[in-house]
Amino acid sequence: MGVKGFVEGGIASIVAGCSTHPFDLIKVRMQLQGETHAPNPNPAVQTLRPALAFHPTSAAVGPVHVPPPPAARVGPIAVGVRIVQQEGVAALFSGVSATVLRQTLYSTTRMGLYDIMKQKWTDPASGNMPLTRKITAGLIAGAIGAAVGNPADVAMVRMQADGRLPAAQRRNYTSVVDAIARMARQEGIRSLWRGSSMTINRAMLVTASQLASYDQIKETILERGVMKDGLGTHITASFAAGFVAAVASNPVDVIKTRVMNMKVEPGAAPPYTGALDCALKTVRSEGPFALYKGFIPTISRQGPFTVVLFVTLEQVRKLLKDF
Repeated sequence: MGVKGFVEGGIASIVAGCSTHPFDLIKVRMQLQGETHAPNPNPAVQTLRPALAFHPTSAAVGPVHVPPPPAARVGPIAVGVRIVQQEGVAALFSGVSATVLRQTLYSTTRMGLYDIMKQKWTDPASGNMPLTRKITAGLIAGAIGAAVGNPADVAMVRMQADGRLPAAQRRNYTSVVDAIARMARQEGIRSLWRGSSMTINRAMLVTASQLASYDQIKETILERGVMKDGLGTHITASFAAGFVAAVASNPVDVIKTRVMNMKVEPGAAPPYTGALDCALKTVRSEGPFALYKGFIPTISRQGPFTVVLFVTLEQVRKLLKDF
């Protein structure tokens, strides 16, 4: 019975992840807007010489660095259009192989573990599991799933973000296997778990809010007779669960994306020393609302993702009911 939960959750997660991948890519690009150390295809600093030298003897006068005005931040539609114009339609699916691997490792693990705990912790009398136990099960399942899937998560973020770099600085990973192999070879095995603390925290929040709220809302709808157990109930409960998950996880997701995407040059100090340092620098330089950067594409992706996830899950359960 436990293995069945892993199979059902894995199939549903892969279908949901692939179908909403472009929204996730746009979200990542938006979350990386405004980084003070982010590379720019155009020179970020123009070096100018004084037009008039009134002091010919002062030969030590150095160049004058004139920073350009800050780039205007654009919305999700503009980001998507820009990606298609500059990189082609196929770029919207950059890193989709990493998404498949991530869902296979992370989501299969968390969905399967949650299903096992749900079966063991459900009250036999009522047939339901108390909300506190749902949340606890989600926290545990999310943490373990994130630890297992972190290498694929790092690869996915890098592959999605690569197109925003100047051509000379792009990593140009050919696949998720190539990404993971090169990271391990060039940056060490530990780089595969870069940002893992944020990944685990985010996964705990997402799994607890997403799975617990879906089950709770679905149970409430059925108990009160608002709708029967069918497609309408599944869509309503899953979309509400997606909104809850997006609100809870977006700040952690922004920090996770930036930590995973940072490029560490040999012999140079990394842009961020860790998740807390990244959060502080982000808030100082861009304000607290920067932690909800990319929220529109997050909810645009989290809503459909959660709907596809649970609708597919319910259908897969029906197909595998007799197995």
